[in-house]
Amino acid sequence: MPTQYTADLALALRLADAADAISLPRFRAEDLQVTAKPDLTPVSDADLAVERSLRSMLAGERPADAIVGEEFGDSDQTSTSAGSASGGRRWVLDPIDGTKNFVRGVPVWATLIALFDGDDAVVGVVSAPALNRRWSAARGLGAFSRFAAEEPRPCRVSAVAQLSDASLSYSELSEWQAAGLAAQFAELSQRCWRTRGYGDFYSYMLVAEGAVDIAAEPELSLWDVAALIPIVTEAGGTMTAIDGQPSGGSLRSALASNGLLHGEGLALLNR
Repeated sequence: MPTQYTADLALALRLADAADAISLPRFRAEDLQVTAKPDLTPVSDADLAVERSLRSMLAGERPADAIVGEEFGDSDQTSTSAGSASGGRRWVLDPIDGTKNFVRGVPVWATLIALFDGDDAVVGVVSAPALNRRWSAARGLGAFSRFAAEEPRPCRVSAVAQLSDASLSYSELSEWQAAGLAAQFAELSQRCWRTRGYGDFYSYMLVAEGAVDIAAEPELSLWDVAALIPIVTEAGGTMTAIDGQPSGGSLRSALASNGLLHGEGLALLNR
């Protein structure tokens, strides 16, 4: 059933098509150009080309909307939250989430595209062309995943109700150490049935699909997490910061779960 965000979701899917057409041919390319950003994280020519293309498309199709992206910053410097100062709508772009994987030839990377309306993430698309996977959601429309050319399937989180039966996915252990939360994260992982470091966007998409029950990261940027929020929540899950603050434009860490495990996860991480 159409909602006010149906057209925005359709646009986000077209943006993902454009991103895939640029990024996939550059994956494992012998002439891939990689440089280090000031924070010493890598950026490839594909990251830059994808973001430029998406910004150009958005400028043509949604000229009143603000844009923030990992590589080229914020188009509305007067804004103080996820929503733009004019109209409250902002597109958030991560041209390649998992650049370290991308440059090493690991196929777990994706383009993340989100739309905020005010402080709420209302559209999210995650496109992982090297995995032949795509996930999408819009408020009121549900969440869906697609493999290769098959029809999209609805996403639904698991019904696992005990941590002792739960599968936990995480990113880098060193990040928990740096955040001063190594002991808390260790206890959470020890309480779970299974742990795997799927990392980056993939942890959260597996939560949305019900393949993983809980996922967490202690430090994120807005573009890392924005597109994930509507997919997890429209799949019936819960997503907050690790201190329990609600998901939104100020989210800089993440705990995602099927909802049933969320309270216990928060309690362990905040001891």
